[in-house]
Amino acid sequence: MDWAKLKLDHYHDQPVEHICITSLIDTNTYDRLYENQKDLNHQSWQEFKKKHNTNCSLRENISDIDLSNDVIWLWFFKERSDQTASYVHIKGKQIRYRPNVFLISKCKDFKFVHASRKYIRSPFVQLDMNVDDYNKILKRFNKTT
Repeated sequence: MDWAKLKLDHYHDQPVEHICITSLIDTNTYDRLYENQKDLNHQSWQEFKKKHNTNCSLRENISDIDLSNDVIWLWFFKERSDQTASYVHIKGKQIRYRPNVFLISKCKDFKFVHASRKYIRSPFVQLDMNVDDYNKILKRFNKTT
């Protein structure tokens, strides 16, 4: 990842520590991966995972998050035709569910809220991140856990 794109306003400590950033991945790459989101074995996904040295899995809804990881790293893949207002709540804080947004936190209190339920899916990719890598990111903000 190009963590150099992170700015101080991407870091939040209320109500819990989290990082939220739009377009960490360029739009062309995101679009290519979006088109192949149902096939994480596709060449574009294999190249992405190798380049960024991470594993990932597609989840259909926020309720499908794997909370066994120490760090929760989500990448939103909102359906292009979904024009409804949807939000992820992290410990009660509302974060808009939009395409190509990354949300990273050690918090495990996530909920998904639709203003209206037009679409069945609210897809996202959950990526693997260890605590050491998370702490390296926090150092960019002069923060440590």
